Order: sequence, then structure tokens, then C-alpha cells
Amino acid sequence: MSVAGRRVVLGVSGGIAAYKAVGVCRRLVDAGAHVAPVLTPNATRFIGAATFSAVASEPALTSLYDSGEPSPHTRLGQSADLVVIAPATARVISAYATGNSEGLLVATLLATRAPVLLCPAMHTEMWEHPAVQDNLEVLRRRGVHVLDPEVGQLAGGDVGAGRLPEPAAIVAAAQAVLAPQDLKGVRVLVSAGGTREKIDAVRVISNRSSGKQGHAIAEDAAARGASVTLVTTTDRAVSRGIERIAVASAADMQAAVLAHRDASDVIVMAAAVADFRPAAPAEGKIKKDAGVPQIVLEPTEDILRGLGEAKRPGQILVGFAAETDDVASNALGKLQRKNLDLIVANDVGAPGVGFDHDTNAVTLIGTGGPILDIPLSSKHDVARALLDAVVALLKDVRSTS
Repeated sequence: MSVAGRRVVLGVSGGIAAYKAVGVCRRLVDAGAHVAPVLTPNATRFIGAATFSAVASEPALTSLYDSGEPSPHTRLGQSADLVVIAPATARVISAYATGNSEGLLVATLLATRAPVLLCPAMHTEMWEHPAVQDNLEVLRRRGVHVLDPEVGQLAGGDVGAGRLPEPAAIVAAAQAVLAPQDLKGVRVLVSAGGTREKIDAVRVISNRSSGKQGHAIAEDAAARGASVTLVTTTDRAVSRGIERIAVASAADMQAAVLAHRDASDVIVMAAAVADFRPAAPAEGKIKKDAGVPQIVLEPTEDILRGLGEAKRPGQILVGFAAETDDVASNALGKLQRKNLDLIVANDVGAPGVGFDHDTNAVTLIGTGGPILDIPLSSKHDVARALLDAVVALLKDVRSTS
């Protein structure tokens, strides 16, 4: 769901990551949102309110008493479609959880019935402290959305969990919070990442798939109300409520997918499954002083074809086609051969497309041919467009059943 035309209160609390909130504000405005910034007094120690006033939709506020309004927190809270707190410090999280409304930001949080997205950022020791985690658990139970911090470089040169995600990820999470609940009650199975096929005890055959597109589909499906199972080869974190199954090889993935196939209403096979594996992998490490080994390959399981052959009436099956030439033609052929309802085709040789990138450019192809060309966009935008098409297919199936 787009933030275009939505009123977003952007809360900024006092942490070094406050500088990233300017990027969040700019991206929200560029996406068509009306952004009202609210800074805590401590936030202004790191970045000025004037900066936000210059890029937001209305002047930034820092106090209950500096605007001349009798009740700024109720105006902000009642008019908001979404409240985003980035960064959310341990102090603000605690005040929100306990109802301490001393400042404008927490008073606004208490005065709103709009969805709230918290983006915590702090040092690792603070993030992992039981008091912080208990407060977050309280807020989650109340329906607050939490975008967990990333692992990376922190203030003072430390490295660990607690880093505020980049503005693009925060805006994508905000859009997901506003997503329609049009997949509520739908069971969605998603595969992600590149499989790894054993050569010996230390070496594998794999590919460059990062799993970002599959994870984006899983996250957006969950945001739209689906019950999601994600079979992934990556170690990427997932939101609460998504069932995550870790696998490595094509055989592992096949076993996990087949275990959940019959219970799934929608299956999206976004993983890059290896086509071949060593027929006789070595148990130990192959030593190079023994000469160049002769590795005989055998085909792996064609998971997608098997799913197409066993597809039950009303079940939606989506495949991916990562191509380098004749993209649409090859993808359509794959869709027909494997009995798919929809295929996502992309030219992985194009700049910024496919493996390793945060962006993608794809064509959605159905049984009647191309449905939609999606130009270079974030992988969350691609996920949303794909799920829009899935929702349309589900409506068609239900209307004819």
C-alpha cells in the first residue's frame, strides 16, 4: 500500500541515528505522504528542527507548548494515518510502554488510534537488555509494529545489533503497515535464496541469489494478513508471525516445500534452486595437491514442476524466471511447461536487476501472456505488485468455484 495521500507523524528521538530520519522524511514526502515531524528535546541535540521543517510537509514540533496550539498532541494523533518513530530510543520505548506522556512525542502516541511503527536504535547491550525487550513485547501485544534494528557499525566504532535500518527499509516497512488486509485467512508458502549443493566438506555449488526478493514477498504477504511460511537458505531475519524454515540444498528445500504444499493456498517459488549437484560429493575436503578433481554432476529435483503436477484446484502457483536473453519467451514457456498460474520474469544481466541488488525490474506473465511490466523498483514494490496480481487470481478462482 502506498503512503501517497496519507498523513504520517514522524517521531524522532534522541540518538545518533536521528540523522537518518531526515532521509526517512524526504522519502515519505517524495512518495506523496503529508509528513508532520515531532522531535524530542534530546533529538535536537543531534539534528535541528529547522532541517525537518525544510523537508517535511509542515513545521517540526518539539514541545507541547511551542506551537501556540492548545492541544497539538491530540491534533497530530487524531489526524494521523500512521505514526513512525525513527529512531526509537530505549527512553521513548519505555515511556510509551508505561504511558509516561510528559513530552509531545509520547503524548501523541497515546492520543492516536493510527497504526504505529517503532524503529529502535541503540547500542547492542541496551537493545538486548531484558527491560527493553520486555517493553517491546508489551507494545507488540498491543498491536505496535516493530522494525528490528540491523547488525552493523554503531556509534563509537562498535559493531553489533542495534543499528537503525536505512531510510528505504523504514519507508518500505511503513508502506507494509498500511497494506490492505486482502490476504487475511490465506496461507502463503514462499521460497527464497540460492541453494547450496555439496562438493566436499567445505565447498559447494551455489549462485548469487541473496534471497531479498523472496523475503520481501513473505514480509509483504504477512503485512497483508496472510499466514506465511518462508523456506529460505539465508540467515536474514523475519518479522514475528512468519514461520521460517532454514534449508541449504535443493533436496532440503523440496522436503520443506512438499511438507507445506497441501496446506498452502498460494505458493511463490522465488528461490534460485540449483539445476545440478555433484553426483558423489566427498565426505572430507578434496586436497588440491591430488590434482584437479573430476566432478560429475546430476540434475537436482525440479521442485516447481512437481508442484505444478500436483497443484490442487484453487491453489495459486507462482514461479520465477531469471533469464539473460529472450526473457519473456523463455518465461512463458516455463509457465506453460510447469503448469503455473503466474511467472515473474527478469533479465538478471540488466543493471540493478536481480541477484544481489535491492532493486528489480520484472514482467508479470499469466496464462494469457504479459500482465504488467514493472520498471526498476525496490524489491518491496515488486512484491506488492506481485501480490496484487495474486489477490486478483484468488478472486477469480473464488468467483468461479
